[in-house]
Amino acid sequence: MSSLSRELVFLILQFLEEEKFKESVHKLEQESGFFFNMKYFEEKVQAGEWDEVEKYLSGFTKVDDNRYSMKIFFEIRKQKYLEALDRQDKAKAVEILVSDLKVFSTFNEELYKEITQLLTLNNFRENEQLSKYGDTKTARNIMLVELKKLIEANPLFRDKLVFPTLRSSRLRTLINQSLNWQHQLCKNPRPNPDIKTLFTDHTCTPPNGAVAPPPVTLPVAAVAKPAAYTPLGPHGPFQPAAAAAASANALAGWMANAAPSSSVQAAVVTASSIPVPPNQVPIVKRPRTPPALGMLDYQNPDHEQLMKRLRPAQSVEEVSYPKPRHQASWSLDDLPRTVAFTLHQGSAVTSIDFHPSHHTLLLVGSASGDITLWEVGLREKLVSKPFKIWDMSTCSLQFQAAYAKDVISVSRVAWSPDGNYVGAAFKKHLIHIYAYSGPNDLRQHLEVDAHAGAVNDIAFAYPNKQLCVLTCGDDKLIKVWDLSGRKLYTLEGHEAAVYSICPHHKENIQFIFSTATDGKIKAWLYDNSGSKVDYDAPGHYCTTMLYSADGSRLFSCGTSKEGESFLVEWNESEGAIKRTYTGFRRKSIGVVQFDTTQNHFLAAGEDHQIKFWDMDNVNLLTHTDAEGGLPSLPRLRFNKEGNLLAVSTTDNGFKILATPAGLRSLRTVEASSFEALRPPIEAAAIKNGVDIVPRNMEKARMIEDATEKIKPWQLAEIVEPVQCRLVTLPESTDSSNKVARLLYTNNGVGILALGANGIQKLWKWGRNEQNPSGKATANVVPQHWQPNSGLLMTNDVSGVNLEEAVPCIALSKNDSYVMSAAGGKVSLFNMMTFKVMTTFMPPPPASTFLAFHPLDNNIIAIGMEDSTIHIYNVRVKSKLKGHQKRISGLAFSTVHNILVSSGADAQLCVWSIDTWEKRRSVTIQLPAGKAAAGDTRVQFHSDQTRLLVFHETQLAIYDASKMECIRQWVPQDVLSAPISYAAYSCNSMLIYASFVDGNIGVFDADTLKLRCRIAPSAYLSQAQLKGSQPVHPLVVAAHPQEPNQFAVGLSDGAVKVIEPTESEGKWGVTPPVDNGMVNGRTASSSATS
Repeated sequence: MSSLSRELVFLILQFLEEEKFKESVHKLEQESGFFFNMKYFEEKVQAGEWDEVEKYLSGFTKVDDNRYSMKIFFEIRKQKYLEALDRQDKAKAVEILVSDLKVFSTFNEELYKEITQLLTLNNFRENEQLSKYGDTKTARNIMLVELKKLIEANPLFRDKLVFPTLRSSRLRTLINQSLNWQHQLCKNPRPNPDIKTLFTDHTCTPPNGAVAPPPVTLPVAAVAKPAAYTPLGPHGPFQPAAAAAASANALAGWMANAAPSSSVQAAVVTASSIPVPPNQVPIVKRPRTPPALGMLDYQNPDHEQLMKRLRPAQSVEEVSYPKPRHQASWSLDDLPRTVAFTLHQGSAVTSIDFHPSHHTLLLVGSASGDITLWEVGLREKLVSKPFKIWDMSTCSLQFQAAYAKDVISVSRVAWSPDGNYVGAAFKKHLIHIYAYSGPNDLRQHLEVDAHAGAVNDIAFAYPNKQLCVLTCGDDKLIKVWDLSGRKLYTLEGHEAAVYSICPHHKENIQFIFSTATDGKIKAWLYDNSGSKVDYDAPGHYCTTMLYSADGSRLFSCGTSKEGESFLVEWNESEGAIKRTYTGFRRKSIGVVQFDTTQNHFLAAGEDHQIKFWDMDNVNLLTHTDAEGGLPSLPRLRFNKEGNLLAVSTTDNGFKILATPAGLRSLRTVEASSFEALRPPIEAAAIKNGVDIVPRNMEKARMIEDATEKIKPWQLAEIVEPVQCRLVTLPESTDSSNKVARLLYTNNGVGILALGANGIQKLWKWGRNEQNPSGKATANVVPQHWQPNSGLLMTNDVSGVNLEEAVPCIALSKNDSYVMSAAGGKVSLFNMMTFKVMTTFMPPPPASTFLAFHPLDNNIIAIGMEDSTIHIYNVRVKSKLKGHQKRISGLAFSTVHNILVSSGADAQLCVWSIDTWEKRRSVTIQLPAGKAAAGDTRVQFHSDQTRLLVFHETQLAIYDASKMECIRQWVPQDVLSAPISYAAYSCNSMLIYASFVDGNIGVFDADTLKLRCRIAPSAYLSQAQLKGSQPVHPLVVAAHPQEPNQFAVGLSDGAVKVIEPTESEGKWGVTPPVDNGMVNGRTASSSATS
């Protein structure tokens, strides 16, 4: 807005104030954002009109604009929350907590949890920090002083706190001056003009003679802006309506419908890039739109000119149907048909997509809801994101109900065209957008409850040169979102679930194809004017549409309800099918998937095979079964170069097929591939024209990493303290109190240890310059945390023989409560106050293992010394019997809806969560001559399908759907001592295992091959190494967000956090598949399967 327009707003504000239009004054202040009326703001705060306070503030700032703004909103919402608690209105307090305060948990999760804990207190003044809180009026005035300081310091309020100095009635004066000027221009000015309106310019009616114009006085009631006052308020860069209409007409002109083809009526958007034959009348001159569609006839000169502008320039010779393309010579070697390797995803692969520029970076979505990023050139998972709700409060009640009982699988994953974002659509309501800024860095960016029911497809596009997200779903809608989550358009018109979307552009026109489960194809502009075409797809059912890489040719592939599949190319200028490809052999149960590559080939997955066609030939070119193991309708995707093809398999993985050139690129990890993994947006690294990142050093490190990858594989051995990062937690060593159980808090900022004496200790890392994230780290010594009351979290151990007791512990998902026992009653502790909330389950029998249901803290499983399992579901109690000895492990799988239990009897039992009936039981495969003694423990992989089972004699991976052991490792060679504990890393790519001789092994979780050995000399002090009682790890815990960080609890009571050095960044490298295996064993790493 220009400065004159801004000044006009101030004049209007002055006028409204003078005329006592109080509400209008403040509404204009808020909507314009030019003047912040501190007096009005104070009045509303003191009156406790919180909605109006926030509404007024919203005209000037948002919560996340800067730290001052965040603090302003936080103080207001905190006060609102405390007032609700003070009124004992717990329901309102919970509503404020979830709706208003939840947003701050992203920035300070610890503070949010402390605020949540206030709900548990009878009077929040029991909290020491709030003990001086007085009455409401005083608290509001104290807060107001703080708010005024924050507002004055906030740069967004600069120059908005002082109203400009104006003479009174300045707007009236200006209008009087304008009317005087108009009167002076009258041809026949009258001595006493009668001004009755400001809506039109003033003129005097002609008298018998003209006289000099006297001054004009503005009538009191005249307040409107004179029509001649035009210099203010120039239009912004928005298209006029006529231009928008022209774009719509252009697209509608493309979409003139064709006559029925031999098999089906069809139409598509066309840019008229395929010329019209000389012997046919051009389609734009004779539109053949069926009357039922109600489309307009665009036969007008303007449209002809627009079509000429849209049509690429062509010579006279080109005005004919294109002949078969003269491609460079090619052979079958140009097709990726050779299986390079198979990788295990862990759950059925539902969608795959290669990065648009880094050609070996593969994004995979699975039935378990996981999103995984693979560097297939290295055969490594870079990062895996298990499905979780980022903010339940933003989700609809319908979704919350579905989430409680169903597995949320991935329906589609996609990269943005620039490779900076990843999109995932789920089978229930949600989409997730991640920002991608490096090889191991997928950061949560946006979560949207996008559709009612399944979200069937997701794509990215650039309407108006702005990156947007497109989605479609079972609710028959297509929606367009910006990257902040704001909905830009809702496209309505389909009468069935929308199955797929295909955004595209021709010249400067952006449009979207969509297909629905009733077989309808529609096309849309980015507006709300409705679809431009409505045709039937071949097969009248689910269809996917794709353009060739150069955007010149359009294809679709789908399957009818009867199982007949169709792969066709469309003639865009005619809106009809140009050719139908043959080669589908059988009827399919499901929908065939396809892809295009190199502007030359098509591939589709059908009949447990991958089938290939030349785009210019309808006959099948060749096919491959990829050495077997493909599902009947495999998912598939080419990389951009077309030399790699990813194909899903039946055993919850995928295969990489390659051309000869693709195989060469996979065998040699070149430095350029690492360069491509650099953060895509480099501008942030440049300040004042100076590159603040030492790029030559970074590049050198990347090349060094790449060179290291092609060296012969060698086991990483950590034997010196300098080879890792290590911190010993303060006040943890107590030789009489060994660490029995160890947990990280779910937010990753603390560690909780349960000692053999029943006392729990908590350590927390603070947010500071050394540790800006506030997360647990080996770089900073944490604080041994206790409430100001000095309470200890001490379990009831009266009458308990601590030598024989089996301590157990479980932490609620929100870190608010911890449940534990040490041979006596089970105690529930408040993590903020350390107070015991309740006790239950007095022995005998004693509790030996505790577990919360991962999705419902109301469901608790308690394993007992007498081999039974007790289930608490609110007030319903079940007792499960199946083991012969005490329970030593419990693990829930929400994917399979089961509870797996393990016992000291070497048995594994599987229980249905719905009925609590036992489904099956198996005995672990003990090595020959080993007795079934000692505890067996279990932990689910993040895919909730694979199960880690560990016993002093082995590590084993089980397929939970069948409870079959698919891989096993037994202690040997450098790691020959019995296993004391094991745990998955947070991304389930590593397994940390500790041994009773003090060694720690880091294993690849998929293959159970040893990547790294950490010797006791690397993390134990000389006193611990040389003491009379050998010290070794009893328990291991993995950090919930950092996959290369873990903690160990030792037999002398000490707790240590261990990480690789910053230069290394990880624990060794994945052993190659063929690293000297003989009958499933190697010298340093053996696994059997």
